[in-house]
Amino acid sequence: MQLSDVSRKTAVGLEVSLYVSPRSSVSGIDGFDLWRKRLIVRVRSPPLDGRANREVEEIIGGITGMKTVVKSGAADRRKTVLVEGDADAAAERLGDAL
Repeated sequence: MQLSDVSRKTAVGLEVSLYVSPRSSVSGIDGFDLWRKRLIVRVRSPPLDGRANREVEEIIGGITGMKTVVKSGAADRRKTVLVEGDADAAAERLGDAL
């Protein structure tokens, strides 16, 4: 599976489908969920008061160097994040992190 299987370019940036695993012992990207066709992101934060969502935004934003927002799935483990800016640059940086 590749990043292009779980992402798509939009007019404002790159949308990426994620599966988030809260309360993990480590934070970061952990490969692909082949069954769900999503990028796995592990976060240390619990899924309370938006803490896990903020950590997801920090992880993806830190990798890409671009503003990242949870676009859908705020109360679900399956999320879509929008990386605002140059979609090609965001995809390249995320691909390098895998």
